Amino acid sequence: MKLISWNINGYRAVTGQNASRRYDVVEKKNKLFAYLEAEKPDLICLQEIKGELDKINPELQTPPGYESHYHICRSKKGYSGVAVFTKLKPKRVITEFGIERFDIEGRFIRLDFDDFTLLNIYFPKGYTDNERLDYKLEFYDAIYDYLKTLKKKTKNIIISGDYNTAHKEIDLARPKDNVNISGFLEVERIKMDWLPENGFVDAFRLFNSEGGHYSWWSQRGQARANNVGWRIDYHFISGGLKKSAKNCYMQPDVLGSDHCPVVLELK
Repeated sequence: MKLISWNINGYRAVTGQNASRRYDVVEKKNKLFAYLEAEKPDLICLQEIKGELDKINPELQTPPGYESHYHICRSKKGYSGVAVFTKLKPKRVITEFGIERFDIEGRFIRLDFDDFTLLNIYFPKGYTDNERLDYKLEFYDAIYDYLKTLKKKTKNIIISGDYNTAHKEIDLARPKDNVNISGFLEVERIKMDWLPENGFVDAFRLFNSEGGHYSWWSQRGQARANNVGWRIDYHFISGGLKKSAKNCYMQPDVLGSDHCPVVLELK
């Protein structure tokens, strides 16, 4: 099974409905569908849809061969939002976890299958103001409370998405320069410690213990060309799936967003 997570930073841009810009190049190409045709994943988790369904052309809402499930932000237009495209038929789809101030931002979707449960989550950015940082930290706590309950009901859990935090120093190019920047604050990194402390495994680190592998780059300057990035997109898997993990890797050469896809392959 091939599972991909990708923060696309705007669904209409990555599908060519709207023009996208990279440096001085403006183009309208359906990079997402072309990518899916080439990679043929069984599931893909998308974050930052940034649009309402009625604003997306009908023929672009669901790629050929997949069924689609969206959770769109209700609090602000053109903001947040997640989706999962799947070739596997889920037994159940849940788009909320029961806390309205988090649910309205469209950051969560859960799909239950016979052998596992998949969570696609777009964790909030903390920015520099206390209000949004508190919101982010409280969102982490709410997700962890949800996982505590879920673990009692299901054995195999995959938590994919944009966590908006680089967990360890190895997970960003310039850790010393960013210790006071949200996304690498100590308090945020400590929050992520809950996952390994409670039996979840960072799938990428099962296969690669080296630095220099990132999933997001600033659009300023030549950050991506120079690989000055952050690893903030993850697949965390429950311990029971560790033996099933075949590979996990970044695809930094895949363009279309300021993030790149992260691929998880399971036996």
